[in-house]
Amino acid sequence: MQPKVIPPTPAEESPSQSHKYVLVVEDEQGMQNLVRVMLGRAGIDTVQCFNVESAVNVLRTQPLPELVLLDLMLPDVSGLELLRQMRAKDFFDSVPIIILSAIADPNKIREALTLGADRYVIKTAISHSLIRAVQDVLKSGRRKTV
Repeated sequence: MQPKVIPPTPAEESPSQSHKYVLVVEDEQGMQNLVRVMLGRAGIDTVQCFNVESAVNVLRTQPLPELVLLDLMLPDVSGLELLRQMRAKDFFDSVPIIILSAIADPNKIREALTLGADRYVIKTAISHSLIRAVQDVLKSGRRKTV
């Protein structure tokens, strides 16, 4: 049984906290480094978390990220659980979430998109797909659901 992770409402933003960033929730150091470098080259700042607990802490204490990149297989709680709980809170409606996972199962992809992910990028196709997905979502915002 997975613990409850419902992210609390973050602290109020002040002008000194208006730093824009992408929150990367990924437990593999090598993948974290790759994402940081790739997004950095595209002029996108990142805040990196290696588990859901640290991601929840960032969401609680920092201004909302412009976007969340979320792995599914994390050491403490499933990325799908964090996605589910974030989408259950209206406060996070404006935050796009891109799943970044090694799982290429069509059922898992469908589940993530149904739960409210805006895109799903398979790690083996990361370089061009990720930059394109991040830039598209930062430009257009949340995926429109029917």
